Amino acid sequence: MALDQSFVGRSYPPTDPYEVGREKIREFAEAVRDANPAYVDPEAAKALGHSDVIAPPTFVFAITFKAAGQVIEDPQLGLDYSRVVHGDQKFAYTRPVRAGDRLTVTSTIEAIKSLAGNDILDIRGEVHDEAGEHVVTAWTKLVSRAAEGA
Repeated sequence: MALDQSFVGRSYPPTDPYEVGREKIREFAEAVRDANPAYVDPEAAKALGHSDVIAPPTFVFAITFKAAGQVIEDPQLGLDYSRVVHGDQKFAYTRPVRAGDRLTVTSTIEAIKSLAGNDILDIRGEVHDEAGEHVVTAWTKLVSRAAEGA
């Protein structure tokens, strides 16, 4: 079943704040095997002009994809998540994510397209700190595969 095109432009409420911790940043940097000292050493980060350790660029995916869950779980949209694969991801930063940040995400459906029986859903996640300042925009592309035989 095709996704409801009237959802394009729909925004969902901001998430509760997510507090970015040094340990979460360290764990993520280790998981992606990025040895940049600014991710684990506060002094190295300060030498680069940051107030604390910073997160690798893809760190925010964990919170933006969770926020996109509001879209994915919206029963009126009609998305069958069992048929979804992750199609693409990109980020545009105003500044790096830092330890101590309290971030919220507002998700908006930017586009819904059909291609060869597949539905393609583009979700934009706007990430702001607790002062309301923009930190990063994340775009997530999800592909809902057509049912076999469709």
